[in-house]
Amino acid sequence: MKKNFLVVVSLVSIFFIACKKDAKCPYSETSVVAPVAETDSIKKYLIAQNITTAVQHPSGIFYTIGTAGSGATPELCSDLTVQYQGYLFSGAQFDGTNGSAQATFTLGRTIEGWKKGLPLAKPGGTLTLYIPPSLGYGSNPIYQGGVLVIPANSYLRFTVNLIAVQ
Repeated sequence: MKKNFLVVVSLVSIFFIACKKDAKCPYSETSVVAPVAETDSIKKYLIAQNITTAVQHPSGIFYTIGTAGSGATPELCSDLTVQYQGYLFSGAQFDGTNGSAQATFTLGRTIEGWKKGLPLAKPGGTLTLYIPPSLGYGSNPIYQGGVLVIPANSYLRFTVNLIAVQ
C-alpha cells in the first residue's frame, strides 16, 4: 500500500510540474503571413532607400543583420533585454530607448514582426526589422497620452540591439 501511495504521489507531482511548465509559457507560434501587397510595398520602400541587403523572412517581414551575436536563441517565452528605436516608414520615430537605457520584454508579448524577427539574432546581435502592418499593429491606431503615435496600417522599421536573452 505504501508503495502504491508513493507511485501516486510521484505521478501527481510530475503532472503538476508539467502543468506548471505549460502555465509558465502561454505563447505559441502563429502562422501569420503578410499579404503580397504589403511585402511589395516593403520592397518598394527598400529600393527607394537604396537598401540592398534586406532579406525577406517567410512571414513577410524583411530584415538586415548587422551583427549576429552569440549565445541563446530567443524563444517566445524568453525575456529579452534590448536597446531599440522604432520608426514609421516616413522616418518619424515613435518609440525607443534613449542613450544607454535598456528595455526588457517577453518576446511572446510583442508584435508578430518582433516574434518572427528577434529569433534571428543572439545576444550582442544587432538587426533592423522592416515590418508590414499585418505583423505590426494592423488596423489599430496606437495612441500615447491621447496623441496618435502610430496610425492604422503603418509600416514599421525597428533597429534593435539584442543585449541579453533570459
